[in-house]
Amino acid sequence: MTRFLFWNLNKKPIHDAISQLSYHYDIDIVLLAECIIPPALLLATLNRDNLALYHYAPGIGCKKIEVFTRFSSDYIKPIFEDSRWTIRHVDLPGLQEILLAAVHLPSKLYYGESDQKSMCARLVGDIKTVEQNFKDCKTVVVGDFNMNPFEDGIVAADGLHGAMTRSIASKNARTVLEKSYRFLYNPMWSFFGENTPGPLGTYYYQGSGYRNFYWNIFDQVLVSPNLLDRFDFKKLQILTHDGVNNYVYDSGEPNSKDYSDHLPVLFELSL
Repeated sequence: MTRFLFWNLNKKPIHDAISQLSYHYDIDIVLLAECIIPPALLLATLNRDNLALYHYAPGIGCKKIEVFTRFSSDYIKPIFEDSRWTIRHVDLPGLQEILLAAVHLPSKLYYGESDQKSMCARLVGDIKTVEQNFKDCKTVVVGDFNMNPFEDGIVAADGLHGAMTRSIASKNARTVLEKSYRFLYNPMWSFFGENTPGPLGTYYYQGSGYRNFYWNIFDQVLVSPNLLDRFDFKKLQILTHDGVNNYVYDSGEPNSKDYSDHLPVLFELSL
């Protein structure tokens, strides 16, 4: 199994927490948004106590996502990048190759819902362009979308088309006005509500308007239908601690003072 971690750091210098988190959960590929930590410092911290030697896998233009990995950076090459996302070809020796798109989409503070949906359409277009160069491509999209799973950019056919169940996603595609749109499976739907394990979302916000969700799942992972048999939903987690430090207050909300206002997401793939 290959373990992936995504975390929006909210520009906090929490390199010690990232190192402890990566060690505690045995992470293979670390994906970070809003990371202001110099790569050399984070790399030194990751390798200070861990048995596994991490490498920095720099991008070719995207400044929003930083990537660190236990594998050589040659195995996680950037194929295409926008200012908001990096699409990597992950080709580990002897394992199933995949395309990994890591994203940090714009906040609602500066862009409206229609703008966010347009960004998702652009992202899907770039993914499709890259996929044309890879036979039987299997794709993972992960990151901070600044949208919930039920919002148009994530769920609409002309957006990411994220389906809430495996059975729907396994249909592969659906046709809208004579055009076929491929599904992605979005397991993050299952984390809503009090009857779910762990925290109630990845981001907590108490607004003053009439509509207020409080808990949001902005940080998500979606997988293409041909990757369903390699994705273990039971291993998908929203993390609240690293074995030493707690990332949430006693109330359950993210400890944005000492760590980030987002909680990290861990997932596994059998590659």
